[in-house]
Amino acid sequence: MRPTVHDIAAAAGVSLATVDRVLNQRPGVRRITREKVETAIREIGYVRDVAAANLAKGRTYPLVFILPASDNSFMHGLHAEIREAMIRSPSERTSIRTVEVAAFDPAALVTALEKLADERPAGIALVATDAPEVVAAVDRLVADGIPVVTLVSDLTGSRRHHYAGVDNIAAGRTAARLLGRFLGDAKGEVAVLAGSMLVRDHRERLEGFAALMAQEFPKLSILPVLEGRDDPELAHMLVADVLSKHERVIGVYSLGAGNRGLVRALKARASSRPLTVVAHELTVHTRAALIDGTIDAILNQNAGHEVRSAIRVLKAKADGLAVIDAQERIRLDIFLKDNLP
Repeated sequence: MRPTVHDIAAAAGVSLATVDRVLNQRPGVRRITREKVETAIREIGYVRDVAAANLAKGRTYPLVFILPASDNSFMHGLHAEIREAMIRSPSERTSIRTVEVAAFDPAALVTALEKLADERPAGIALVATDAPEVVAAVDRLVADGIPVVTLVSDLTGSRRHHYAGVDNIAAGRTAARLLGRFLGDAKGEVAVLAGSMLVRDHRERLEGFAALMAQEFPKLSILPVLEGRDDPELAHMLVADVLSKHERVIGVYSLGAGNRGLVRALKARASSRPLTVVAHELTVHTRAALIDGTIDAILNQNAGHEVRSAIRVLKAKADGLAVIDAQERIRLDIFLKDNLP
């Protein structure tokens, strides 16, 4: 049976009020008495339930989510999940707000992080742009005792506490295997649409995709990556241009979130030649494209799970508690038109 504060009081020969003062580091306890209580704590193996203590004290956790200002459906969905978390705030003892910064802009992200350093929230979750100055800003926050979680796109090499997102190299490899199997023995070119190579999730997806393609589907060659900055209009223009200039394109991999523009470009070319398409993120637009056959497969990460995971981890880190890795593992879902939820 787990030792309690009553056991500490009995072992040290003091009152419960004295134990409470020692545990909460409040004044009014003589040094010799404090030492007796601390000795009793060590000897009986008492481990404090920090979460329960914070609940009793009514502690609230101010948390900040930093998101890119981006007009793509996945980010809209991420915002919606954070709003749901705000609704749950009273029961979860959180106070959540969002900060938007320019997408793929390391300087803007650093400015936001530095401003938050002065505010000292209980934790920060950010969609990371992978740049040395961002790593340095995150490391300064962690060194100052502020928990940091990366969301969707990681910042490896930094001191961030946790990453709430999918394994993006595995996601890229999965996309390559799907596309290669769908295309069979066909020989041709594959167009790849990314958001920006400044974010690690896009780089890692490309890395996994290219490695497996070269290894198992050598008849398919990958064209230079198109960077659509997750902007529907730019994505539409880039995809339409590559399809008009490269007649040997038989497959498309969209590893970012500019899928509204992608779908428009694909539909415009649908009558001229068949294309096999794998994309990321199940949204209202990609769902419709999956149903009508414009897209063949969707790889999806659950934005709600990522937001909930980030909140759990930030609260745990604020309390100095361990993270349950299995609970925080983000699953990669594969959707065809036949298994849509």
